[in-house]
Amino acid sequence: MGDRQAIQSGAPWEALAAYSRAVRVGAHVAVSGTAPVDEQGEVVGVGDPYQQAQRCIEIIAAALQQAGAGLEHVVRTRMFVTDIGHWEAFARAHREAFDGIAPATTMVEVAQLIDPRMLIEIEADAIVED
Repeated sequence: MGDRQAIQSGAPWEALAAYSRAVRVGAHVAVSGTAPVDEQGEVVGVGDPYQQAQRCIEIIAAALQQAGAGLEHVVRTRMFVTDIGHWEAFARAHREAFDGIAPATTMVEVAQLIDPRMLIEIEADAIVED
């Protein structure tokens, strides 16, 4: 199975909630729900679903890189969105990142995210073949 590697981003809420940005065990990498925030924890792209989705994917890509993986290793994504009416903007950002990779994916509308300015949060699972 392999050793467990926890990836931390340094965000204060990781310690508050006892979670990791990502965890790698063997070939498997799980990336936690990723919100569209900058390095200071401020929401990026307020009111812009496309920009928020792009930012989530940028953070996911950085976490994967720390775990020795990349977007090309992603096998599943889950998108939690506050307004499914923006699905085309979310899908465009997803397509740009995962064109040719085409992971299994889910997009689900939720009542709200932790900050009302957040329109999307994305999770990802990857498998890294040695």
